[in-house]
Amino acid sequence: MKKLLLAGAVALFGLSNAQMTKGDWVISGNTGFGFNNVSTTMKANGQSVDGPEVNTFSVTPSAGYFVMDKLAVGIDLGLVSATTKYEGVKATTTSFSVMPTATYYFANDSKFVPFLGAGIGYASVKNKGSFDLEGISGSDETTTDGLAWKVKGGVTYMATQSLGLNLGVSYDQFSNKETFMDTEVKTNVKTFGVNVGFSYFLKGKAQKSDK
Repeated sequence: MKKLLLAGAVALFGLSNAQMTKGDWVISGNTGFGFNNVSTTMKANGQSVDGPEVNTFSVTPSAGYFVMDKLAVGIDLGLVSATTKYEGVKATTTSFSVMPTATYYFANDSKFVPFLGAGIGYASVKNKGSFDLEGISGSDETTTDGLAWKVKGGVTYMATQSLGLNLGVSYDQFSNKETFMDTEVKTNVKTFGVNVGFSYFLKGKAQKSDK
């Protein structure tokens, strides 16, 4: 009976023993709070205006499939929210992105696993502003869609053979070009962040042996 229980425990342990090999899965969730710095630049008629630099909150859930050992391809979802208040003016910027990504894990015998990744996809940015200056108040809201890309890197500490704790940095850029009243306006939103989170590695189905 003890041997049977031991065999079952070993089998169960083996199912969760993710080795970042072909056929495995990884599910991650990273957040950044008070660390990200966002700068916005708008250009029109050869002139550029720099927007405010603010701290932000971000959430990035993702899922990936190991198409080969140590290389996972998947989808990153990004939500970034930033609010700026200045002398009666309040502005909130919220962006949502969907990016196919590729992440390479430099897996070794250590519990510390460095990783590098990149992605490109779609993003939607909503800006809401309100002001109350000397008895005059108003509000405005705009939504802009465009191309987004990102690069990321860091290290995952394998607390168990399936659960990793992430510490990394990322750089995201959103670009858009629109024409208003015969004037071309380009918008670039750049975000550099330090993020923490987790990754859970799932062992894929065992490959069937050739008959």
